This record gives sequence, C-alpha cells and structure tokens, in this order.
Amino acid sequence: MNAPAFSSAPRAPAPRQPLSRNAVIALAVVGLHVGFIWALQSGLLMRAAEIVVPAEVLAQFIDPPAPKVEPVPPTPPTPTVQKKAVAKAPVQPAPQPLAITDPTPSPNAPTGVVTPPLPPAPVAVAPVAPPAPPAPAAVQLPSSDADYLQNPKPSYPVLSKRMNEQGKVTHRVWIGIDGKPQRAELATSSGFSRLDKAAYDAVMSWRYVPGKRNGVPEAMSVLVPIDWTLKD
Repeated sequence: MNAPAFSSAPRAPAPRQPLSRNAVIALAVVGLHVGFIWALQSGLLMRAAEIVVPAEVLAQFIDPPAPKVEPVPPTPPTPTVQKKAVAKAPVQPAPQPLAITDPTPSPNAPTGVVTPPLPPAPVAVAPVAPPAPPAPAAVQLPSSDADYLQNPKPSYPVLSKRMNEQGKVTHRVWIGIDGKPQRAELATSSGFSRLDKAAYDAVMSWRYVPGKRNGVPEAMSVLVPIDWTLKD
C-alpha cells in the first residue's frame, strides 16, 4: 500500500467569514454591561449622575417626613345664654316746628325808650363785733403776814447794834405751792452785810401763804422787805 503523498508546499489561509448581526449585538451588550459595572466600581457613574441631574430634581424624589399631627382637644360645650327680652323704647313723635319771633318791629308798634331794670340794692351787713377779751386772771401773791403762820421777828445782830448799823433790806423769795421758801435773792441792800445776812436767814426760816392764780395754788416769787431800825 502506497503512503499518501504529502505536498511540501504551504497551504493558503482560509478566508474569514464576517460576523453575523446577532453576534455584533451580543458583543455590544456585553461591552455595555462590562463598562457599566466598571463605572459603578470606579464612581464615575455617580459623579456623572450628580453632574447631569440637578440638586433640585433629586430633592423632588425625597419625600419629606410627614408632620406629627397633634390631637385636637375637644371643644367645651358652649353654655346656652337665654336672651332677655329687651323692651323697645317708645317711638317719640316727630318734633313740631317752633314759631320764630321776627325781630323786625311792626310799623304800627309804639316807639319809646326801654329802661333796664335797676340792680337790687345792696344789703347792709352789720359788722361783727370782736370777741370780748378774756378776763384777767386773778393773781394772789404769796404772803408772810398771816396770823396763823406765827413767824418770829428777825433778831437784830448784836454787833450791828453796837456799831449803830441800820437800813432796809429787800429779798425776792420764791415760794412753793406748799408755802415753803425755795430760794431767795438780794433785791435791795441795807449797806451792811451783817444786816443783809440776818434778813436772809429770817425770810428763809418763815412760812408763807402760797400764791394763787384763779384760786389755784402756784409757785411764785414775792419781795419781802425787812427794816432794821434801832430804837432809843
């Protein structure tokens, strides 16, 4: 058996057949899917969507949260007010026209001078008498001359008798309501200190009738004179 003879000459390449239409569409769809997945992974699609779609359009797709509705409180019942019957005021009759006096005098009216009424005569008012002045208060000065007091006579100083000293002494003595002397001051001197001192001792040792004003005892002062005279 004879072996087949092989030709050493190279074969010519087989001609390529063009792709069918369906294959082209399938390849395009696959390419689009691959590109879309790659764009999602790389963020290009989201940035493109942000650029293409305005923010205002995106905001329309987001529904705002529904507001919380507060329960409406029940309306309290309105009290029934009984209306009182209001008495209508009686209708007043329409006012009648008034007669207007014509200031123009009548041609037949008598003319004359009109005398105005005299003003009333002034009434004489009697002058009011001034109030009577109060009666002066009855004042009774203190006294040392009452018999019931039994005041001793002042003793003449022995040395003044030997030296022939004489004179009149007056002291102002303040008497209390109990009739006792409270203090005394020399009003008129006799010219001799011994006689003035003896007179002071005498007026301060006496008892007095207290002074009175309108019959009421009152502390007062009184002048008490003592006359020192040597008798032969």
